[in-house]
Amino acid sequence: MEFEITHITRYKYGHPAAEAYGEARLTPPTLPSQTVLSHKLSIDPDVKSSTYTDHFGNQVDFFSLPFRHHHLVLQNQAVVRTHAPKLPTDSLELCVQEAKQVLGSALTDIFEFLQPTPVVGTGREAVQWAKKYLPGRAPLGEALQQLNEAIHNEFKYKSGATENSTPLSAIWKMKMGVCQDFAHIGLSILRTAGIPARYVCGYIETDPPANGSRMTGAVATHAWIEVLVPGMRWVAIDPTNRQWCNERYVSVSFGRDFRDATPLRGTFKGSGGQIMKVRVTMKRRPEKIAV
Repeated sequence: MEFEITHITRYKYGHPAAEAYGEARLTPPTLPSQTVLSHKLSIDPDVKSSTYTDHFGNQVDFFSLPFRHHHLVLQNQAVVRTHAPKLPTDSLELCVQEAKQVLGSALTDIFEFLQPTPVVGTGREAVQWAKKYLPGRAPLGEALQQLNEAIHNEFKYKSGATENSTPLSAIWKMKMGVCQDFAHIGLSILRTAGIPARYVCGYIETDPPANGSRMTGAVATHAWIEVLVPGMRWVAIDPTNRQWCNERYVSVSFGRDFRDATPLRGTFKGSGGQIMKVRVTMKRRPEKIAV
C-alpha cells in the first residue's frame, strides 16, 4: 500500500512572539515494514533547520525563529509505501520465561527499555496485570495478544480525558485516556514483567477501506507499543485498536515514552499565550492496475 500523509501544526500567539525554538521528530524512517518514497518539512515563517539523529535513532529537525512573528506553521508531507509485517512465529511461540532468558544475553542493549521512567512508572496495578497476563509459562505471542485485548477492554478511549501531565496512577484509577495513555499502561506492564518494550509515535490510515472500519485515533498522530522478542525483532501491538499493527500504520519516532518520541516540542518568548491546532490525514493511494 502507498499512503500520502499530511500533518499540519499551527501555533497562533495571543501577542506576537519575540522568538521561538523547536525540535521536530516528523521524518518517517525506512524500515522492513515501510519505505519512504518522499518527505518534506515546511516551516512558516520560512527558516532553515539543522538535522541530527537522537539517541533512539530518530531524525530531529531543530529550528529557531530569533525574530518577532505572529504565527508558526509546520507542514509535514510524506509518501510512504507500507508492507505487511511478518511476525517472527518461532520467537512468539517461546514461553515468556524462555524469551526473557534469551533476551538477557543482550541486557546492555535493551536495559533502558526495561526500566521505569518518570512518565511510565511501575506499581501495584502493573505487577498484578503482569502476573495475570504475562506468566512465565505462557506462550509469548498469546500473552501479548491477551494483554493487548485486556487494555482495550478495561480502559475507555476518551479524547480530552487526560493531558500530557496526567500521571499514570490517575489513568489506572480513571480507566480512561487516549492512545498515548494506553501505550504507557502497556509499557508499564511489560517492563514490570521483564519484557523490553518501547513507545512508538506515528500515523494510521485516516479513511477506512470500503470493507473496513475507521480506526480509533486516526485524526492526529497515534501511539502504540513495540515489544522486543528473541532474534532482536520488534513486534508492534496497538491496544487502542486491539490489534497487531499492520500495513495501515506508519512509524515515525521511538523512545521510552512520549517525551522521547513527541512530534514537536519547543519554547517561545512572548507576553501572550498560544493556541495549537493539529490536522493529520493519511490517505491510501489508488492501486495501480497492471496491463
